[in-house]
Amino acid sequence: MSTPGEVPDDELAARRERLLAEAERLGLDAVLAYGANRSGSAVPWLACWQVTREAAVVLRRGERPVLLVGFPNHVPNARRVARDCEVLGAGGRTSDTVLEVLRQSSTRPVRRVGVIGPVPHRLWAALSEGGVDLVEMDQAYVAARMRKTAYELSVLRHGAALTDASGAALVAAAVPGATELDLVAAVEAAYAGTGGTNHIHYVAATSMAAPDRCAPGQWPTDRLLETGSVVVFELSTTWGTDYPGQLLRTVTVDAEPTPLYRDLHDVAVACLDAIVALLRPGALPADLLAAADLVLEAGFTTVDDLVHGFGGGYLPPVLSHRGPPTGAEAGPLEEGMTVVVQPNVCTPDLSAGVQTGELFEVTIDGARSLHRFPTGLLRGGDQL
Repeated sequence: MSTPGEVPDDELAARRERLLAEAERLGLDAVLAYGANRSGSAVPWLACWQVTREAAVVLRRGERPVLLVGFPNHVPNARRVARDCEVLGAGGRTSDTVLEVLRQSSTRPVRRVGVIGPVPHRLWAALSEGGVDLVEMDQAYVAARMRKTAYELSVLRHGAALTDASGAALVAAAVPGATELDLVAAVEAAYAGTGGTNHIHYVAATSMAAPDRCAPGQWPTDRLLETGSVVVFELSTTWGTDYPGQLLRTVTVDAEPTPLYRDLHDVAVACLDAIVALLRPGALPADLLAAADLVLEAGFTTVDDLVHGFGGGYLPPVLSHRGPPTGAEAGPLEEGMTVVVQPNVCTPDLSAGVQTGELFEVTIDGARSLHRFPTGLLRGGDQL
């Protein structure tokens, strides 16, 4: 499997320019993007450095971007990996270093700064005490990530292929005597040698005859799979931190599905098909959500989101049975958006549930899956 190339120079420049133009519209002097503990997608989007312990990017008009990296032993690698920016160690306190970088502007004093990401209180307070007014720019950043470029779509397809391989490994391992931990080990082995990394691997196993869980668990256990078990999973293997696929499926173990699980899955597939049929530019999220009414009409419910944007973050529209879409969640779909459709149909008491769905691209002609994975109820032990 060939790996994606680096982000093109003109695309990287366009990303930065879009945020700088929005900052100027807001009367801001600079943009600060922050991330920590492998979280904060704006940093790799702007500097091509995957966040490790702590990192921040400072953008100013007419000056080279600055990437600040937390741990000193991470700085040498950041200097090799980061693109078109000055890489500095953050020293003992990132907040002090950020303020120092902002004060060293060679063009004009920096008084108002747009911030993106999970900026901690200590950094916010240090900048405020240093005379810098901070303005939240997360919404502008999210808007910039909604529509994917041709390059981003190619990387998302790669992430989807890695996720498909992860899913195939899990299905093959889902046999009597295996544990949830064994399934996760199989998932991770599928991509460990490729350069891909884990975004999420959620799984849960239960008995179809006496189910006691309706959705994948975020932490796997040593629960054993037995004849008549069912496994539900949600997997996202990613290329970098920004470009994961997402695959949701239901797997029976050494048995045919019981009538309850067959009914649950049939409703989930009908819901998936109804929503996917609506995915096209101009479609309204309210209509997508209305298509999922058939789940409630069948006497079932859902516990997770039904639809969400994906790729560069957990993006609008985020739709669920918890309420109607409002604000940014209510805007029409656009060509180039990527969304996960995932009807997680459950019994009303949340004792049993199924998973189905995956990541789709919104094209001018409708929805196109980024995955090439078998659909329907799957059988554990099969080689896909």
